[in-house]
Amino acid sequence: MKSRKLALIGLAAASVLALAACAGGDSGATSTPVAKPSFAAGTTMAKLADAGKITIGTKFDQPLFGLDGLDGPQGFDVEMGKLIASKLGIAANKIEWKETVSANREPFIQNGTVDLVVATYTINDARKEVISFAGPYYTAGQSILVKADNKSIKSEKDLVGESVCSVTGSTPAAKLAEIGAKPLLTDTYSNCLEPLRGGQAVAVSTDNVILAGLAAQNEGEFKVVGKPFTQEPYGIGVKKDDTEFRNFINDVLEASYKDGAYKKAWEDTAGKVLPYVKPPAVDRY
Repeated sequence: MKSRKLALIGLAAASVLALAACAGGDSGATSTPVAKPSFAAGTTMAKLADAGKITIGTKFDQPLFGLDGLDGPQGFDVEMGKLIASKLGIAANKIEWKETVSANREPFIQNGTVDLVVATYTINDARKEVISFAGPYYTAGQSILVKADNKSIKSEKDLVGESVCSVTGSTPAAKLAEIGAKPLLTDTYSNCLEPLRGGQAVAVSTDNVILAGLAAQNEGEFKVVGKPFTQEPYGIGVKKDDTEFRNFINDVLEASYKDGAYKKAWEDTAGKVLPYVKPPAVDRY
């Protein structure tokens, strides 16, 4: 796994698009901490502010949103994590980043391994049974990545009966089974690229923004085809029924939409490859 991460870092450095997309990870708009914020005693916010540190789960293998590098993970999700930490009075260098894959996001939240998860994390009813979500802060859609020379796959209909790589515990994997594809499952989306190269899978399927990052990182080798065929609202996971913390994060998100911090975070990271889209309204369920 370590060698695969180093390979990813090398690829990112070699690709102009990927490098640009991951630049600006220390954006001042999102990481300047508030001086001495005050919170009600006993809340998660008070505990974290008093400790002066926070542990955030994110992905380490997704260009544009969360890609590990020499200075730690970088990307749009990382900037969202820094934004939340800053409003707790916590500097970016006091964040402990915990690699979080699709299958361990809920357990990490439930057992306290992390204080929150921001990791291309789709909000759905099944997950809301065991954790709570702030947001959504972005809406993606499931799409398809194929080899650049593939001319036979144009939409999800062409995946029926075919071996398609995705990730264990993800909503895209469940959708592939639903439409009649044969999911080939692994732990991270970067691990899907070798089966695609080798012909064990005809495609990789997950959220369009993740696939765009992989395509940019491996310029000329892969392409994203078809229109997104689902809606994937990305949320920030916290412990079940921690309403105060969830509301606080929602407040931070809404403020960032107004003061420009959200847009700057996007433009410094994913916006180097993907167009800016107005963020969705948060759901204060």
